Amino acid sequence: MSSIEIRELVKQWGAVTAVDKVSLTVPKGSLTVLLGPSGCGKSTILRLIAGLEKITSGSIFIGGKEVTRMDPAARGVSMVFQSYALFPHLNVRENILFGLKVRGISPTERKDRLDEAARMVGLADLLDRKPAQLSGGQRQRVALARSIVSRRRVCLMDEPLSNLDAKLRAEMRDEIRTLQQKLGLTMVYVTHDQVEAMTMADQVVLLKQGRVEQTGPPHELYERPHTTFAAQFLGSPPMNLLNVALIEQRDALAAACGGALAADGLDEGFIGVRPEDLQVGPTGLPVKISSVDYLGAETVLRMTHDGQALFARIDGRRDYRPGEATHIRWSEKAIHRFGVDEIRIDD
Repeated sequence: MSSIEIRELVKQWGAVTAVDKVSLTVPKGSLTVLLGPSGCGKSTILRLIAGLEKITSGSIFIGGKEVTRMDPAARGVSMVFQSYALFPHLNVRENILFGLKVRGISPTERKDRLDEAARMVGLADLLDRKPAQLSGGQRQRVALARSIVSRRRVCLMDEPLSNLDAKLRAEMRDEIRTLQQKLGLTMVYVTHDQVEAMTMADQVVLLKQGRVEQTGPPHELYERPHTTFAAQFLGSPPMNLLNVALIEQRDALAAACGGALAADGLDEGFIGVRPEDLQVGPTGLPVKISSVDYLGAETVLRMTHDGQALFARIDGRRDYRPGEATHIRWSEKAIHRFGVDEIRIDD
């Protein structure tokens, strides 16, 4: 198994800095997710690791060996692309084995690897089909099988599930995670989907505008976000952030916070509360309900207080109506505090 280490990585295109002094470590045998919005640099970082783009400055190490300027074929990595990258004129068998033929692997070993990989991803009965005869999920399995037969210890995945429907994405998430653990792969997985990050990752690297915003296990980013950006990127609906300076009803806010506001003397910055931690009732901060989304197991209320939007997520079906006035409160333990610089204030 091979770890990956990136040191002060920079990638520029003219005046545009796509990756700005990024440093991170991917432990061997782990699954690290690069997460962030479009344009944050996550796919660029993946391509730099693979050697598909030239770096501006910085260093990349795989298995303790510097590969910064090494040829892509010599880096010992496999890559699964968003577009599957299958040859339309080749059948499934030929697509899976193409890379092994180029590397000069013997026919006997190719067959053994093919049989093993096809069995793992459920393609044994589809080897003679062309890509056009496959569903999106089956095409993704071909791309996975091609990575498996390469027997590279490092696997890079660039938004591999974005073209699939919700049900298939859930199934493929489980399959990819199971394969990664079974094969002991060191995997770097790029996505903008927080659900994929939360359910698959050992480590999440949250990126914003080419920089690392926060790194850690999924639960840490959710439970202790370092910035307001991290707080709102993870979670659906996102964390509520109240700008304290814009709230005139300070007594109501103090009551909603369980007295924590008055005790701390906080008169600026932001208070963050997860939607599931809001309690809707007769006392607390006054709000007006703007929409009600019934989702079966839960109901999501969108509310406003003096122009600031808030969400509450409550169990089951509730008979609230748009335009209705009510109040919200939360426990002191549910509060996340952020300064005017939008950085977390330690508890």
